Amino acid sequence: MTAPVLPGAEPFSHDQTEAAGQAAPRIGVLLCHGFTGSPQSLRPWAEHLMEAGFGVRLPRLPGHGTDWHDMQVTTWDDWYAEVDRAFHELRAGYDLVFVMGLSMGGTLTLRLAERHGADVAGIVLVNASVKPDKAVIKLVPVLKHLVPSVPGIGNAINKQGVSELAYDRVPLKALHSFAGGWRTVQADLPKVTQPTLVYRSEKDPVVHPSNSAVILSRISSTDVTEKVLEKSSHVATLDHDAEQIYAGSVEFVRRVAGLGN
Repeated sequence: MTAPVLPGAEPFSHDQTEAAGQAAPRIGVLLCHGFTGSPQSLRPWAEHLMEAGFGVRLPRLPGHGTDWHDMQVTTWDDWYAEVDRAFHELRAGYDLVFVMGLSMGGTLTLRLAERHGADVAGIVLVNASVKPDKAVIKLVPVLKHLVPSVPGIGNAINKQGVSELAYDRVPLKALHSFAGGWRTVQADLPKVTQPTLVYRSEKDPVVHPSNSAVILSRISSTDVTEKVLEKSSHVATLDHDAEQIYAGSVEFVRRVAGLGN
């Protein structure tokens, strides 16, 4: 039986009531949270986008936001299917849909861009992951049969008094599935052609900066901006540079959509 959703880990949804102007396009934004995390890590970002006048979807990925044991029976395909469902929901009601994500949420964002092409108007990545950074990951196919989990990777935040609602354990069966997602996404990076805004923390203990280098070197987008977050750790959306991400993403959407600032 699946554990109940933790308070604060609930999905978030908001629909734009009307366009900003008579000729303005209706804009929807899909936000994707990270591996072992929950919508809580992106909720302030989602609310900022809502206040900017956009429709917003922030789904809770299967197996997340409850108990880490629930992740053991979910896979990369399940997580992708959930964000893909939310994307289609937005696409049906909005003229332009942007996708944004943190960590594995960035991986899922890239996959949506690879598969949906021009239907994705633009993407914003925050410390996106596209490859294994630690040698131990190579042992996961064997380790997952010996131990169910290892210590967690959540709550990497420099800002005092702020915490991420994430699991304190990493389920190894789920991690092994995520590794398959890395391979798929990295192989198809040249299919990414959309305007792209990349944020990366200067010092990230979870996702090495080389991930951003791989993304930037292999995508085919011509409208690309990279911004380095000097004060934040991995969960930058809750850290010192969060406001920079919120404001920058709104500016990016408005520019790409031709709405000005």
